[in-house]
Parts: sequence; structure tokens; C-alpha cells
Amino acid sequence: MEFAEVVRRRRMVRRYSPEAVPDEVLRRIVETARRGPSAGFTQGQSFVIVTDPDLRWEVAKLAGEGSYVARGFDPWVSEAPALVVVCTSEQDYRDRYGAPDKLGPDGKLNWPVPFWFVDAGCSMMLLLLAAVDEGLAAGFLALQSYNGLRTLLGIPEDVQPIGIVTIGKPAPDRRSGSLERGRRPAAEVIHHDRWEA
Repeated sequence: MEFAEVVRRRRMVRRYSPEAVPDEVLRRIVETARRGPSAGFTQGQSFVIVTDPDLRWEVAKLAGEGSYVARGFDPWVSEAPALVVVCTSEQDYRDRYGAPDKLGPDGKLNWPVPFWFVDAGCSMMLLLLAAVDEGLAAGFLALQSYNGLRTLLGIPEDVQPIGIVTIGKPAPDRRSGSLERGRRPAAEVIHHDRWEA
């Protein structure tokens, strides 16, 4: 599939058919996500692949799937054949940027934004696109609190999950009401040389 087609087809899917995603396909998807850029080549991203049905059910409970279903939606997280928890390590970046080749001229860290989150977002987008390229669908959700997820999956305290990507073959789903907003016109979001109102 051509890259433009992968991007065009990518959307957040919240319902999947029950067929398992083969391990080799999941490995390819996560290997693609690992290729995401990282500031200072820190490579502070990590991924937890969850396919065990009981663990997926526990993650779904932590994600509040019961209240989601009570609002009229189909089960999402518990029925996705695969989950990938995208994680990042702030400490990896602090260690890397403490190296002499990365300190600013004043000997301090000079970060305008937290690059560990930027890089995790890049890896997550590659994960979403790689799933589509494999003929699958994916969705993303965040949790209010990740402490239970850390405990359940044994994620170290110094590693921050940023969210969960659900992966599988898409099934008919109820589209999000957010889509009614439509895509903003290009003239509102693309600026050349200067930002003009």
C-alpha cells in the first residue's frame, strides 16, 4: 500500500472482529514503531504487547470500559485482539542529555518541550500507520491513572505509559460524534513564511 493511502485510511477504530493478530505481524508493527525519531537518539520508547484475553479484560476494566459500554458503545479494549501500551522514559532523556555532547553552552539542559513525550507520540503514530499498512485497524486511548496498569503489566515506576493502542481487524462500529466537526480547512492550519490571520 502506498504511504498516502495508509494515511488516508488511518482512523481510530473502536470495534474489532475476534480473529487473533499473528505474532509476526505484531512484531513487524512494533518494529516499525521502534524506528521513530528520538531526540539525541535516546530511544526512550518501549512497548508492552498484550494479547492474553484475561489481561486484555483487566486493562479494559482499568480503562473504564464498563461506563463506555453503558453509554451505548460496543466493548472496545476487551475485544481488541491485541493491545500495545506505548511507554517512554523521562530518565533516559535526562541521562542522555546529561552527556557532554548534549548540554547547552551554559552547562544546563535546554528543552523547550519534553522530548520524551514528543518522541513517544511519533512512535505511537508509526504504530497506528503500521497497523493500517498490515491491513489492520487501530485505535488509541489514554487512562486517567496508569498506576493500576503499571502494577498489572509490571511496568517499572520510572517508565511512563502514554496510552494504549488497540489493534485488530475492524468490525462495524459506531463512529465518534467528533467526526461531525469535519476536518479544518487547510487555510486555517497551514501557513507559509508567516502566520497570517
